[in-house]
Amino acid sequence: MKNFVITIGRQFGSGGRELGQLLAAKLGIAYYDKQLLCKAAEQAGVSTDFVERSDERFPSFLGGFFSFNHGYSAIACYQGVSSAISDENIYKAQSDAIKTIAERESCVIVGRSADYVLRDHPRCINIFVHAPIEARIERIMKRGDCSSAHEARSRAEKTNKLRAHYYNFYTPKTWGDAASYDLSIDSSLMPMNDIVEVIAEYVKRRFS
Repeated sequence: MKNFVITIGRQFGSGGRELGQLLAAKLGIAYYDKQLLCKAAEQAGVSTDFVERSDERFPSFLGGFFSFNHGYSAIACYQGVSSAISDENIYKAQSDAIKTIAERESCVIVGRSADYVLRDHPRCINIFVHAPIEARIERIMKRGDCSSAHEARSRAEKTNKLRAHYYNFYTPKTWGDAASYDLSIDSSLMPMNDIVEVIAEYVKRRFS
């Protein structure tokens, strides 16, 4: 197999998406992030909006089971089973899309536990991007996602919890644990273009 794949896990506000886009452009390969949702929706036979609501989110069926266990209603349990099927179908469709893309072309894939989905791919580099909370708050506000530092901090913490729960549920690994990745990068230590150059050189040496 000549194709190679770079997967990027990231803390919210660390610049993982920007890194992925710049790296793909530098290497002349495809970039996938939200595009995977459309492919997953098509394969699962559900609307893109429904898939987006489940994107990198803790499986919704667990909420139904917890409600039932606390004595609210047997209906919650039934709804939980139904949601479990939907969540599992979406995750499988998304995983199938990731595998198909990786077999077809070299690319950068951001999020969606792609590192684990492609664990048997012979030419795959897994990266995790992180940064101190202050740097992430600054980036979040600079790109206009939030209007205040308090709001940016709250959103970063909430989103990271959702991503961690999603990753830890669907894989036997731990989100953000350096042992789960080939490279772990603090994006606050260098300009993004310099980080791209470092990773591009790493890719060259790995797959020359």
